[in-house]
Amino acid sequence: MDIFNFQDLTGEFSVLDVTLVLALSFLLSAFIGWVYKLTHRGTSYTQSFVFTLVLNGMVVALVMMVVGSNIARAFSLVGALSIIRFRNAVKETRDVGFIFFTMAIGMAIGTRFYLLAIVAAVVISLVVVIMMRFNWFAREAAGQILRVQVPSNAPFDKLFDALFLKYTHSSELISVDTVNNDALTELTYSLGFKKANRVEEFVSELRKLNGDNKISLIAGYNTTDL
Repeated sequence: MDIFNFQDLTGEFSVLDVTLVLALSFLLSAFIGWVYKLTHRGTSYTQSFVFTLVLNGMVVALVMMVVGSNIARAFSLVGALSIIRFRNAVKETRDVGFIFFTMAIGMAIGTRFYLLAIVAAVVISLVVVIMMRFNWFAREAAGQILRVQVPSNAPFDKLFDALFLKYTHSSELISVDTVNNDALTELTYSLGFKKANRVEEFVSELRKLNGDNKISLIAGYNTTDL
């Protein structure tokens, strides 16, 4: 008997099968993690999430090997996994896409569709890189959040209308709050600037209208994680 010809107790796959599945799922999941890191924007990037992507792909591949075509095992696995609860909120919608991406690749590898997994991983990753490289579907004018404080007795309803008309194509009052023991009123606006390079000029004129009180302008909030 060949001592190196180990066979799994189920007789459905060999040690070589298991090694190939785990190795390929690791390589493709790590490749997807690298694409995620390469295309990530904002400040919410975490190394642990990329580790999770790699583990997710490997574990799903292993699960698919265990389940195989056995329906009883599939239902048993669903019952066992139902006890898991995820408390952390996903910060970006694209993160959900990458989670499903690694799951799909893991499922393809676990069911022995090796060529499908490799081609799909490369093609989908290429699509992600191209979309980020050429900035597809981005809005030409980025929305910005303005927080400005004015004296509590100031008629803020019409105070900035002329200024907004000059520099923005859209403006919306989001909230009104009192600060400093009702001495000041803080206004929060959502603005869409006509030209991004005139923000400094806009802030300078705004200071003349609000009595040189505090002004906060959050630029590019729709592309940055806050």
